[in-house]
Amino acid sequence: MLDPVIAFFERIFHAIGRGIGLVIAALLWPFVTMAGWYRRRGFILKAVVGGIIVLFAGLYGYFFWQSQIWSGFDPEYPAKREMIASTPGTATGNGTCAPSAMVSVTSDLIDFNVNQNAWTSSMILYKTGFFGIDWDHTPFFDNKAAFQRGVNQAIRRTTVEFVDTLGRVRGTSQVDGDLQDARGAMQFDEYTWYFGLNPFGPKTPTPSFYRSAIDDLQAFNDRLSTCNAIYDARADNLIQFLDRIASDVGSTSAILRDRSENFNAGWFDTRADDRFWFSYGQLYGYYGILKATREDFRDVVAQRNLGQLWDEMDGQLSSALKIQPFIISNGNESGWIMPTHLATMGFYVLRFRSKLVEIRGILDR
Repeated sequence: MLDPVIAFFERIFHAIGRGIGLVIAALLWPFVTMAGWYRRRGFILKAVVGGIIVLFAGLYGYFFWQSQIWSGFDPEYPAKREMIASTPGTATGNGTCAPSAMVSVTSDLIDFNVNQNAWTSSMILYKTGFFGIDWDHTPFFDNKAAFQRGVNQAIRRTTVEFVDTLGRVRGTSQVDGDLQDARGAMQFDEYTWYFGLNPFGPKTPTPSFYRSAIDDLQAFNDRLSTCNAIYDARADNLIQFLDRIASDVGSTSAILRDRSENFNAGWFDTRADDRFWFSYGQLYGYYGILKATREDFRDVVAQRNLGQLWDEMDGQLSSALKIQPFIISNGNESGWIMPTHLATMGFYVLRFRSKLVEIRGILDR
């Protein structure tokens, strides 16, 4: 009685096994063919081809290592900074003035991105992708790149404010040269390698520009420490900075919402991870920058009694940075099997933005 049933399942499993074998054979066919061709070649050609293979193996090994190792990553890094006792630019005695914590943290974040870690987005093997497919469109090796670009977004926003408002008096004095150079360097394209096609020819890679911004920011802080630079820590400048950040993270929230609502394929959404880690990196950058902003604008924060609200905002950012899932899932919000990490991150982004708006409203009264 059971023989036909057993035979049926045997045929099914046999067909599945044969299908898997055909898939594996198809995947291995190019390598088997290449190995056969290689064995029939002469010594010189073998040496050349072997050298190329070794070179690519080394490049891919370096790329895979750099994309997985996050040196210096610490979500609580702002709490480990030393507090500055005075508002930037105010005299501290012996002919010196207080430097800017915002400038220092911004410089440290750039150093974290391009010196403590390799800048992944401009690496040649990141640009070539996975058999021609952009790494951002795969589930592999793009999390660190997206995170770095998120941190970089916060840095870019901050360097613009340094030039437009904070490094000059009421926006009417001369633009500070060091801050202007830093802003220009940080606006450089995030994907440039040593060579490009448009325009064709050798290029200065992205990390070199960002490293130059570190020198420019440090030069400004050195001049500020010797009372030879301007830092205008007024309430209206703080309002404008918070407005710009709120607009920046509001755009990120819209991107998360769109992806969460329209592409909820759970663990199979290959773009969910880079959306998540970009927003995570953005919050990571703003967490340190806003901690430093509170130090630079200590007088304004004290006069408007913003200490408790600022603490709450810091707490929300700290909570958001504790979300570090091993695999990013973009599940349906009403689903019960696959998590919805994008919606969760979007919730924290909106909480952070609402607190920014609340602080800004108090400052504007």
